[in-house]
Amino acid sequence: MASGGTTISHGGGLADRYAAALYDLADEDGALDQTVDQAAELGRLIDTNPDFRRLLNSPLIDIKQAIAAARAVLEEEGFSPIIVRFVCVVAANRRLTRLRGILAAFAHLVASKRGVVTAHVASAQALSHVQREQLRARLIESGYGNVNIHEQVDPALLGGLVVRIGARLYDSSIKSRLQRLNYAMKGIA
Repeated sequence: MASGGTTISHGGGLADRYAAALYDLADEDGALDQTVDQAAELGRLIDTNPDFRRLLNSPLIDIKQAIAAARAVLEEEGFSPIIVRFVCVVAANRRLTRLRGILAAFAHLVASKRGVVTAHVASAQALSHVQREQLRARLIESGYGNVNIHEQVDPALLGGLVVRIGARLYDSSIKSRLQRLNYAMKGIA
C-alpha cells in the first residue's frame, strides 16, 4: 500500500505489457534514464496528489476530457514528451485506473534488467547511514550484487530487523524472538 491509500501491484499481465512498451520506447529514444526518473516522479505525484488520483480513478470523466486533463497536468509539471504520450495512450485505452500499477511494473522491469535486487527492510527505528551501509555490505556478501534497500519503520518489532528479498524472509526482530521463546516455553509446560 502506497501513501495516499493507493494499492500498488505489478501482478503481471496488462501492467507488465505496458511497462515493457514504455521500456522499449524509452530505450529506442535513448531516454531510458530520464524516463526511469520521471516514471518514479509520476508515481510520487499519484501517491501525493489526491486531485490527480481522482482524475485517474474517475469512471465518470469522458476519455477525451481525461486525456486533455492528464496532458495538461503532466506538461505543467514538466514531464517529458515520452511520459506525456505514454499516459495519453494509457488513457485512450481506458487504463488510467491501472497507471500506478503500470509504473510499479515498469520500476520492477528496470530493476530486473539492471540486475538490481530490492530488499524490503522493516526495523523498529529508522536505520542510520552506517547501519544501512552495513546491511548493504552483508547482503552483497550473501550474494545479492546490486541491492536497493526499501525501508519501513515498524515500532512493533521492538528491535532487530526483518528483511524480505523476493520470497526469502530473514527475521531477526526481538518480537519474533520473544514469540519463539513463548512457544518453546509453552511446549515445556
